[in-house]
Amino acid sequence: MSEKKSKRLRRARKARARLRLHRKNRLCVTRSSKHIYAQIISPDGEKTLVSASTSEAELRAALKFGGNIEAAKLVGTRIAERAKESKIEEIGFDRSGHRYHGRIKALADAAREAGLAI
Repeated sequence: MSEKKSKRLRRARKARARLRLHRKNRLCVTRSSKHIYAQIISPDGEKTLVSASTSEAELRAALKFGGNIEAAKLVGTRIAERAKESKIEEIGFDRSGHRYHGRIKALADAAREAGLAI
């Protein structure tokens, strides 16, 4: 494993440990070069309550490319809408060790604007 990846995973582990202490649902964001994925996971980490991604058929049809800021904003609003339907109002943000910048930031801001308390 590269040093860059091991450092990212260490940051992710630390952040998830802090979120576990607060006993909140967490919005976990994963990104690749072509897609971005978001899921809300229960406090114990056993169940995925809500998910959204650019690999879904209707989002793929609406987007030209799934790996940019525009796509991240759509996924952010979609995850917030689905969370509200499931009566989830407050969550902790798990950025998986990535910097809070670019697509990660766009997704979080869009979810906040759509009504989630992050």
